[in-house]
Amino acid sequence: MRVPVSWIREHADLPESATSEELAARLTALGLKLEALERPAEAITGPLVVGRVLTMEPEPQKNGKTINWCTVDVGDANGTGEPQGIVCGAHNFAPGDLVVVILPGGVLPGNFAISARKTYGHVSAGMICSGAELGLSAESDGIVVLPADAGEPGDDAIGVLGLDDDVIEMEINPDRAYALSVRGVARDAALAYDAPFRDPCERDVPPADDAGWPVRIEDPAGCPVFVARLVSGLDATATTPEFIARRLTQAGMRPISLAVDVTNYVMLETGRPIHGYDADKLTGTVGVRRAGAGERLTTLDGTRRILSPEDLVVVDDSGLIGLGGVMGGEDTEMSATTTRVLVESAHWDPVSMFRTGRRHKITSEAGKRNERGVDPTICEAAADRVVELLVTYGGATAEPGVTVVGTPPAREPITMAADLPARVSGIDIPADRAVQVLRDQGFAVDAEGADVVAVPPQWRPDVTDPFDLVEEVVRVVGYDAVPSVLPTPGAGRGLTRAQRLRRRVGRTLAGAGAVEVVSFPFVGDASLDALGLDADDERRRTIRLANPLSAQEPAYTTTLLPGLLRAAARNLGRGATGVTLFETGSVVRGGSSPTPILGVESRPSELELKELLAGVPDQPLHLGLVLAGERERAGWWGEGASPQGWAGWADALALVRRLGDELGVPLSTRAAVRAPWHPGRCAEVLAGEGESAVVLGHAGELHPRVCDAHDLPRRSAAVELDLDALLALAPDRVAGPELSSFPMAKEDVALLVDVSVTAAEVEAALREGAGELLESVRLFDVYTGAQVPEGKKSLAFALRFRAPDRTLTEAETGAARDAAVAAAAERCGAVQR
Repeated sequence: MRVPVSWIREHADLPESATSEELAARLTALGLKLEALERPAEAITGPLVVGRVLTMEPEPQKNGKTINWCTVDVGDANGTGEPQGIVCGAHNFAPGDLVVVILPGGVLPGNFAISARKTYGHVSAGMICSGAELGLSAESDGIVVLPADAGEPGDDAIGVLGLDDDVIEMEINPDRAYALSVRGVARDAALAYDAPFRDPCERDVPPADDAGWPVRIEDPAGCPVFVARLVSGLDATATTPEFIARRLTQAGMRPISLAVDVTNYVMLETGRPIHGYDADKLTGTVGVRRAGAGERLTTLDGTRRILSPEDLVVVDDSGLIGLGGVMGGEDTEMSATTTRVLVESAHWDPVSMFRTGRRHKITSEAGKRNERGVDPTICEAAADRVVELLVTYGGATAEPGVTVVGTPPAREPITMAADLPARVSGIDIPADRAVQVLRDQGFAVDAEGADVVAVPPQWRPDVTDPFDLVEEVVRVVGYDAVPSVLPTPGAGRGLTRAQRLRRRVGRTLAGAGAVEVVSFPFVGDASLDALGLDADDERRRTIRLANPLSAQEPAYTTTLLPGLLRAAARNLGRGATGVTLFETGSVVRGGSSPTPILGVESRPSELELKELLAGVPDQPLHLGLVLAGERERAGWWGEGASPQGWAGWADALALVRRLGDELGVPLSTRAAVRAPWHPGRCAEVLAGEGESAVVLGHAGELHPRVCDAHDLPRRSAAVELDLDALLALAPDRVAGPELSSFPMAKEDVALLVDVSVTAAEVEAALREGAGELLESVRLFDVYTGAQVPEGKKSLAFALRFRAPDRTLTEAETGAARDAAVAAAAERCGAVQR
């Protein structure tokens, strides 16, 4: 909201000494945040004066343009008193007109310096200014022609143009719709200075009668009040008064015509949106109703709109003539030939206005105010103010009929404990002080013992409960008076078990070289398609958001991989040679069921809470990992640890095993097929053994098509685990490794197995068969080729044995090795080479 300071002073008797900066600061303290303070005069330096055009000689040029060689009387401003010779390309003025002249040495907005220079065969000593050049408007329709009584040649033009009028631009919160008007801002300004306030809506208005334009309201809930006034004999050629045009421009609106400008001016002044119809284009009774399904209306912006049954519309006997409270219809638009105007001042249901504006994607100054709530008691005053201005400046005649249909809805009283403002704010606010502050703001207040009963004014629809009253009291008393008191912390209990384990996960992965990222937990069909998920995959069962941040990603994610893969691709695309990223976050599992919509006036009952929770889907905590690009750089020391130094499935599984070791949860793997992993290089991660094993997730190499879809290098790897399930299995304390002072015995075995047998299955068999003496087993070679039969592969394992209390004999080591090989032969069909 942009408001000239002079307009505020018209309605609030502020001290002469009050500066614009001080006023803006006090308004900000009351909740009207300062966005900008504009001082147009500061952008202009040097002599800017009133000039009278004495002569004007058109001179056609070879380029087809005609310029005017003018002599302009600028009084004594040029130091000589002689007329000033100026070249001007505009043609919207004539000899005798008063214009605005900037003389050599002056500077216009945009650091546009003016000097005497030769052009078109003349020395032009200055410039005749347009509104755009002075910063008064965005576009130029010619030079500024001043009213005949604007002043004498040589007078300072700054004051004449209103450039010395500072403009305060404020960011208005949705709950303070009253401040979208000079009336509301001036009321707060008067409150800030404890100064008298003159309400522009306090005026004598003619009473309603039966002689006005007939109006019928079919939906009083959507339109509680409708006021209609008719003026006739409007001079269609009348121009908008300079003060109205200037204030509209200062407020950020473009002057159009007298009838339109007057309705906009009154809207800015009072906050009440006004609409004017060309009365000669109306037929019969004007009515308000809900639109029929499929009805169409062409609005003032020329758009043909298909209406919803929820839309409020204005109609006459010919059909639709406007979208109530949002935008008028094209068929009854006022034009340059309009002489009879029907003025509409109506109060509309804010919720309907909001939904209609969003449904049709219409953003207008009227809709902005109607959807936030406007004072319903000022419809008659606002309409009367419009009629007054049209009569005064347009030569119109106010017809005697006045139509008022409906009554403003009453406000409900609010009961507040008298000491509540003091208890909430911590400020010593006596009850009588709180009562007086509320009364100063227009609240009707009765103090009844320990309680205060307040009825909010009609212009404050946002005040609905006792804590809103507290806010109104404290903002006037001053938030700067709130004492700074450090809270007393309670006795700490330290981190919870879940917090400790989650931090251990983060430290472990960070220590392994992974970097944590945070992604938006939203997906769309394109993200799930890029993962190669089947149509019936459970991870496609997402929950759609009612108000998504992006139409392309409107659902809550069921997997962390889309965000991780995008982050990995972004980093590789910006020069990273390799990335290892991880993320912990919630995903949704399964759908949701309808839940009741509860009010906020009381705490939900146990049954209501149960129904609410029943509709909330499971949201387990997951861990995601992505490895792509270089894992360990090669150099003079040789290649990286992974093949060619690139991250792969082995690195992913190594991180999973390291995480399991740190958490004290033994993990195992087995072959699996699951998108988005490569069918032959995907492992299912399990905790436990046999039928009691818990599936925690999957790890392995991503499918080549998935890598291509995300612009990742082939053989990139990923992991996704159910972190809730993993942490539930973790012991509170992890036992440290048992150390032995006795030497280790080493045994290597090479086993032939079918190519379909996984190394994990063979390793599990070796562990079981080797018994308690086995300290570790590690796969160090996989071989196929010469000396290995077709359909077979050779797996070489390093077995390490150690006893805690003695040195193992060769016989003990050999027996343990043979037992391990026998178990592998029995379970996996392995044959020792």
